[in-house]
Amino acid sequence: MDREREGELFTVASAVLWGLFPILTILSFASLDPLRSLGWSTLFAGGFFAFLLTIRKGWNQLRRTQAWADILATTLWSTIYYFLVFWALQTTSAGNESIIALSEVFFSFLFFNIWRKEHISITHILGAVCTVVGAIIVLSPNVQVFNRGDMFVLLASAIAPFINFFQKRARKNVSSEAILFVRNTITGVTALALGVIIGRQVFGPEVQSALLVLGINGVIIFGLTKLFWLESIHRISVTKANALSCIAPFVTLLASWLLLGSAPTVWQLSAIVPMCLGVVLLGFRSPLPPPDISTAV
Repeated sequence: MDREREGELFTVASAVLWGLFPILTILSFASLDPLRSLGWSTLFAGGFFAFLLTIRKGWNQLRRTQAWADILATTLWSTIYYFLVFWALQTTSAGNESIIALSEVFFSFLFFNIWRKEHISITHILGAVCTVVGAIIVLSPNVQVFNRGDMFVLLASAIAPFINFFQKRARKNVSSEAILFVRNTITGVTALALGVIIGRQVFGPEVQSALLVLGINGVIIFGLTKLFWLESIHRISVTKANALSCIAPFVTLLASWLLLGSAPTVWQLSAIVPMCLGVVLLGFRSPLPPPDISTAV
């Protein structure tokens, strides 16, 4: 299997798992505030990546000083991102979060293809459009009044390209596990410390009652999902990976039906066609961009 196909498979696996994120997070809010939900979820993820670093004997990677600037940059932006999303899910629905998060495709296109000049073919642009249209059809019946939570999700989506830029650059020097260990551990400690400052118990009865959801959210959603994502953007462009990830809202819809009893509508089911078409278009090989003669050596 070649590098590009590996990247596509990692992206699809990440998107399928990430579709469960808003549902699990909202479930954790039944007993926890956003700070403790975020803190414990990311600490579980940090423990998962510490385990991977141990069995793969990768702790020496953290001595590579050339990677630390990028690791800390992606940690800063991702911490802000998750703070915004977790607070957003207090006042907006899982459906609203999923559809507004699709704007990350637009912001990534501006960042990587307009500003950073990263190549993407017309076929892939058409595929991106199809998947976005499909996701909008899936969730459009759930869109409500644009509220504060929706604003937070939109702002988080605008931040996401910066996270991907720095973690893609850091991945050239260290493994995904090293990046995600530092990132999740710092985010978790920060969130729990802020919780203590405002008078929350770090480990109370309500935390114990939510441990299963927090563990799944940490190890599966913040753990495996982000590991797959980092490996995908190490192999393919962020714009293409973001477009392929537009299948995540469909997963959210299906999970809502199975776990929450919310059956899909005819309009939502009709989105399967453009989504599948988009995935097929994005699966085509990218033609190489023409060489830049002016910079050739």
